[in-house]
Amino acid sequence: MTVTDTPLLKSFTRLCEDGFRQGWHEANGGNLSYRMTGEDVAACEPEFSFDRPWVEMGVQANNLKSSFFLVTGAGKFLHNAPLCPADCLGILQINDAGNAWRIVWGLENGGKPTSEFPTHFMNHSVRLAATDGANRVIYHAHCPNIITLSTLVEPDARTWTRILWKSMTECVLVFPQGVGVVPWMVPGGSDIAQATAKLMESHDAVVWTQHGMFVSGDTFDAAFGMMHVIEKSAGLYLAARAANGGNEPAFPISDDQLLQVCRAFDVRPREGFLAR
Repeated sequence: MTVTDTPLLKSFTRLCEDGFRQGWHEANGGNLSYRMTGEDVAACEPEFSFDRPWVEMGVQANNLKSSFFLVTGAGKFLHNAPLCPADCLGILQINDAGNAWRIVWGLENGGKPTSEFPTHFMNHSVRLAATDGANRVIYHAHCPNIITLSTLVEPDARTWTRILWKSMTECVLVFPQGVGVVPWMVPGGSDIAQATAKLMESHDAVVWTQHGMFVSGDTFDAAFGMMHVIEKSAGLYLAARAANGGNEPAFPISDDQLLQVCRAFDVRPREGFLAR
């Protein structure tokens, strides 16, 4: 079995295509990474080449030393991932110090991993620790409703979370810890990577204002579903506000109703975000 025939590659490229169909990946926007299991590495290793140079990231994580990641490439269009995966995607090996990568498969023709890989890497580090290794997927997309909402609402986690929870009943069940929010920053460097990772210690999803969103998940379906739910809720809020003449929605879900939902499904919402 070749790398491109593995179930991992098929699941990875399906998410790329699904996100594109949602309109989240204009041009080369958005990126995706997956922390590989030992079984994934064993299945792909016959095609690995270890002759490409190490590249330092500007960030470091002890719990990701010697790991392998499947990632999207810089400047690549995600809708091309299913058509030419070896050109659009790559497998990276992390060095023994946990601060540099090298390409061992894919990203042909001089390709490089996404410029957001430092953020992905640090998010993987904190989510590995926060979930006892369960989270393996980090997904970044340019969701239009999230970006629009960030032009109207202050970059405050409680404000954002309450808007999203109160727009659709089951949101509080999908992301009970709410969303983190990073104020506008230049993307692609260690500063935004550190800011995002700090929020990912206690959130499954983090908004980049005027840019998009990062989510984490155990599986590709879980990560895509998280992104989809949050983006949809933002769109519902914007539509309700527009239909109400630009004013706040007249009948949002109340705090008490959200608490009733949490009790019914044995979910604990983030402390301090709902009035009791």
